[in-house]
Amino acid sequence: MFEPLRAHAPAFGGDWPVLDDLQRLLDECGVPVRNANGLPLRLVPPARRRELPEQRYEARVFVRGELETRERNWHDLMNVLVWRAFPAAKAALNARHYEEQALRQSGNRGPAQDALTLFDEGGVIVVSDDEGLLGLLRAFRWKDLFWRSRGEVCSRMRFFVFGHALYEKALAPFTGITARAVLLPPPPSVVTRPRELLARLDVSLAARLCDPAAVAQTRDLAPVPVLGVPGWCTDNEREEYYDDPEHFRPGRQGRD
Repeated sequence: MFEPLRAHAPAFGGDWPVLDDLQRLLDECGVPVRNANGLPLRLVPPARRRELPEQRYEARVFVRGELETRERNWHDLMNVLVWRAFPAAKAALNARHYEEQALRQSGNRGPAQDALTLFDEGGVIVVSDDEGLLGLLRAFRWKDLFWRSRGEVCSRMRFFVFGHALYEKALAPFTGITARAVLLPPPPSVVTRPRELLARLDVSLAARLCDPAAVAQTRDLAPVPVLGVPGWCTDNEREEYYDDPEHFRPGRQGRD
């Protein structure tokens, strides 16, 4: 589940990183992580007050390039690591948030902001060009997908955690964790190295998120019971694991 972060987290060793350590990670290789305005992302302590619109979390990222980050906090640590792993997609997500916030002067959240937040916190990227498998996922046919089609899933689908809250939950996973997915086609078959694959997916996801018609409401995101994904839980190596209706719910569209 931590595959997208694997290349970046070891930079800290076994100690909790301070903000300076995290900032160096974002600035590594001479190509700093930037927001959609082209500003290098700078980590700052959380603001005490957010009375004005430009002081809100997403606005500070978009306008000033300031990412509020608490030290010794798993949630915020995972967020920084996701910015490092998926910089283009996180920047696009932040820009959409800012645009939606500007459209809604009342301060109340709209359906697009709810969907964007849901994906930002608990999103997963599902990569496949197999319409049969994707159809099973969309129809909530979990046992057909993860057990009866297990071999095909392992060879023709990939799952990449995106949401930083989902990474935090993965530290101590529990039955019932549900992610919300964006479905993407795979990159060209010549792309085989992990970093290159993630970089291609980052660009593809960013392009999807930049589209105002994409992720416009929560129903645009396909639910995925996380611990059903082959390889993400040893218990799911047994067929009966997928018979729990509280975990693998049929949803409005599906039936077993």
